[in-house]
Amino acid sequence: MFEEFSSGYYLGRLYVEPTDGDHAAMRREQHERINEQLYASGEGIERLDNPLVMKVDSHHLAVRGEDDLPEGTLALPESVLDDTRIRNPPQLKEVLLAKADRAAQLLEYQQQHPGVGT
Repeated sequence: MFEEFSSGYYLGRLYVEPTDGDHAAMRREQHERINEQLYASGEGIERLDNPLVMKVDSHHLAVRGEDDLPEGTLALPESVLDDTRIRNPPQLKEVLLAKADRAAQLLEYQQQHPGVGT
């Protein structure tokens, strides 16, 4: 689903659609699988519910796992979706997935600067 893109990101394609929620989300099983494959170190017991950090257009988003979403779908809040180049969702879109170290940097920045987009 995601392939090597650069030193900081993987590249993938997901259907992007709107959600009434206030955060980005994808199917829980897929979220956990990606966490295990790309973020886990393989040492000891690790959490698989940590947010994935994805970039859609100019927005970095902490993506959580949720039930009741189709496989291969990224659900974005309306406010974020309105600020992208997606005009007729659901739309198949290339998205970047931050590698583990880059994701940690972006999440830390977001915690230190609440309200500022990453």
